[in-house]
Amino acid sequence: MAPRAKASTETVEPARRSSRISAQPKLEPVEKPAKKAAAPKTKKRTAHAEDDEGGEDAPAVKKVSLQLISHFWGFLRGALGHIQENTALQPIDIGDVLPSYTLKNEKDEDVDVATLAAEKGVVVFLVPKADTPGCTQQACGFRDIYPDFTSSGFDVYCLSADKPAAQTKWQTKKNLPYPLLSDPKRMLITALGAGEGGKTKRSHFIFEKGGKLLDKKILVKPADSPKLALEFVKSLSS
Repeated sequence: MAPRAKASTETVEPARRSSRISAQPKLEPVEKPAKKAAAPKTKKRTAHAEDDEGGEDAPAVKKVSLQLISHFWGFLRGALGHIQENTALQPIDIGDVLPSYTLKNEKDEDVDVATLAAEKGVVVFLVPKADTPGCTQQACGFRDIYPDFTSSGFDVYCLSADKPAAQTKWQTKKNLPYPLLSDPKRMLITALGAGEGGKTKRSHFIFEKGGKLLDKKILVKPADSPKLALEFVKSLSS
């Protein structure tokens, strides 16, 4: 057998570090500055978004919209009124019905002519000018026998080209119990055949319930108009 090698009794000393290196100061790690958190991105708001969310501009926008609608509606009503005022009505003769046409009454209220005979018969008498002698005689004649018309199922209306203010004054002065209709353009007056040369012919017209024209008297005398109208109304029930 081969002889065992003797264990070495010598100890190995660790390698020494250079004194120069060991003498240097130990460097501390440098801390990096922390990054600032990015500000959250704000979404750009549009005018529509502000309106939807009730932003500051929403009430102003709504107010402007309402004003535009109001102006447009006023313009439309004015245009329609202008068209009506300048559109001639078809002639109305025996057997024809009252047309749909708006006039003012003595209270300056709108009245659709087509509705006058909706529930009762109607007597419409025409005067050339309010509060003149002949017209006052005719109007007071209808006033004095007014109950006879109403008891027979007929309403009475006075029609002239006078303005509502003049009609109201005349109605109060003479205590006229029936409404007065103003037709300053003489559209209805002309359609009835009683308007010519910018004047109104003294006359009266009788319509049955529903608006059909039954009788007319044109160029009638002031005192005769009420009597003749009542005679015809009475004849309808005999």
